[in-house]
Amino acid sequence: MDKVLVIIPAYNEEANIETVVGELRDHYPQYDYIVVNDGSKDRTAAICREMGYELLDLPVNLGLAGCFQTGMKYAYEKGYSCAIQFDGDGQHRPEYIEAMKKKLDEGYDLVIGSRFVNRKKDFSLRMVGSRLISAAIRATTGVRVADPTSGMRMFSRGMIREFALNLNYGPEPDTVSWLLKQGARVAEVPVVIAERTGGESYLKPMVAVNYMVRMLISILLIQNFRKRQ
Repeated sequence: MDKVLVIIPAYNEEANIETVVGELRDHYPQYDYIVVNDGSKDRTAAICREMGYELLDLPVNLGLAGCFQTGMKYAYEKGYSCAIQFDGDGQHRPEYIEAMKKKLDEGYDLVIGSRFVNRKKDFSLRMVGSRLISAAIRATTGVRVADPTSGMRMFSRGMIREFALNLNYGPEPDTVSWLLKQGARVAEVPVVIAERTGGESYLKPMVAVNYMVRMLISILLIQNFRKRQ
């Protein structure tokens, strides 16, 4: 199936999910989508059912890795040729999907919607953390990835299969590093990430710092012992 599947992991996104899915349905009908409700405690699932959205409703919270893998299993079983990870908070913009698909069609396995490809240096926590993780990936793989922490990622059919069938994969920068070591071809397309319009981000400053440290340790040390299942 040569169509893009937009996988929308959603946890407590009642303030944003109608806007996100509504824009896709109204203005980008060429793309299929699936909302994966990750055991939300608010009305996310209820809104999806009321609006008739395509929905996979997980009874418990699995976290991003389990939630996204559920979406990839769906993409694999339905035969999609590519799938894109697309946040349910409204920060990812659908107008960039076409450019990412064109890049994927050039023979890449993974295309990242990058915030930093053409961006001038700044000293925000997000930029500093991304640059440190980028440096760790380059040191261990020889490949420069400008925005390894971007959650807007498009995957080929081969990558869909890997994520769907292999429990050793999660949608994080250390997995990008691992995939590069396994020979995956990764490209980046410049995008602009919108501000969250509603709800509250879980990525507080200390959470972001802990995440960065965990990713650096994983990329520099743990990935050396990781085996393909």
